[in-house]
Amino acid sequence: MRFQTPLVPARLIRRYKRFLADCDLESGGEITAHCANPGSMLGLAEPGMRVWLEPNDDPKKKLKFGWRLVDHGEGHFTGVDTSVPNRMLRAALEAGQVAGLDGYEIVRPEVKYGQNSRIDFLLSGPGRRDAYVEVKSVTLSREPGLAEFPDSKTARGAKHLGELSAMVSEGHRAVMLYLVQRTDCDRFAVAGDIDPVYAAAFEQARIAGVEALCFDCRITPEEVTLGREIRL
Repeated sequence: MRFQTPLVPARLIRRYKRFLADCDLESGGEITAHCANPGSMLGLAEPGMRVWLEPNDDPKKKLKFGWRLVDHGEGHFTGVDTSVPNRMLRAALEAGQVAGLDGYEIVRPEVKYGQNSRIDFLLSGPGRRDAYVEVKSVTLSREPGLAEFPDSKTARGAKHLGELSAMVSEGHRAVMLYLVQRTDCDRFAVAGDIDPVYAAAFEQARIAGVEALCFDCRITPEEVTLGREIRL
């Protein structure tokens, strides 16, 4: 998935109200950017961090920049826009490029299921069980090379695991797919110390037959594409 307009570098001044970030453009000038990430962004919102912003000229948008990347230096990036993974992953699913989820003819996003929830992707095809695929964006890393989820307590995440288990009991496939939006990690773990309830729900879901997959991303200021599978 290529960014629609070329990204521009800046320095983060502060993130506030979850969805706002004040930044100093490296070309000059202070602006406020939209932060499309409702999570804690633990370790990714420190003042002075180098970031990459996507400009826009959409008259319907109040803010003319969107925060897309954190630049860790030495060619490593973290994607902070939580809408990017699903857009990129949809294209990969439709092209049959996701190992373990290839071979499905129909890819439907945002399908209602469970208790007032929407599954990220429902995959279907002749002679195959429907596959309910929930996607989580992973951006936390507290140990070199290790990506973790979640970065804060998430009752919603635990609820999704329970609903995936229910799909298995009805005879469907259910897949929890963790997409690591970092280029500096090659391992993954559930952060049980941050949210023990989520960690317990994850273990129960695995026992119930929910599959777990994990992939990293290739990230540059030009594009984000699906990377390698990370073995769980």
